[in-house]
Amino acid sequence: MKRFFDTLFSCLLLACLSVPMLFLALVIKLTSPGPVLYWSDRVGRNNTLFRMPKFRSMRIDTPAVATHLLADPDRFLTPVGKFLRRTSLDELPQLLSILKGDMSFVGPRPALFNQDDLIELRTQKGVHEILPGLTGWAQINGRDELPIPAKVELDEHYLKERSLLFDLRIILLTFLKVLRKEGITH
Repeated sequence: MKRFFDTLFSCLLLACLSVPMLFLALVIKLTSPGPVLYWSDRVGRNNTLFRMPKFRSMRIDTPAVATHLLADPDRFLTPVGKFLRRTSLDELPQLLSILKGDMSFVGPRPALFNQDDLIELRTQKGVHEILPGLTGWAQINGRDELPIPAKVELDEHYLKERSLLFDLRIILLTFLKVLRKEGITH
């Protein structure tokens, strides 16, 4: 059921958002050198790596680390990068990862390939056995502000309590958080 929901709604959203996504791609291309999409190596189900697309919000010379590990992340933002991140529009290309089956709409956010502490904790708790998501329980309970152990506790809670109703609740709460621009630090 979850895979059917993911496939159906990613197709519908891609169809509805194709023109705005093309507009965003054009703006990114016109305001900074480099590709429109940034392909990030991420950890998926059972700790397998996959390439996750995002609209590029950082300059092409940005180190490949989690944003919170950069000394001054704002200096790496493109002219439209802050807007893309604040509105979460940089995440739209992940609909392709959902359609492909690398991700789901709801699940733990995919770790970067080099976030060894997060990967290890998720593996200990069994969280690595589920598809990562565009949004998740940890996302609506703190997002960028959460320390890794707290994030993994919330991911484990999702693992144990997941259901269609819980997923719908998370999607609704995510939508509200994005509208309010809550929990975004960079």
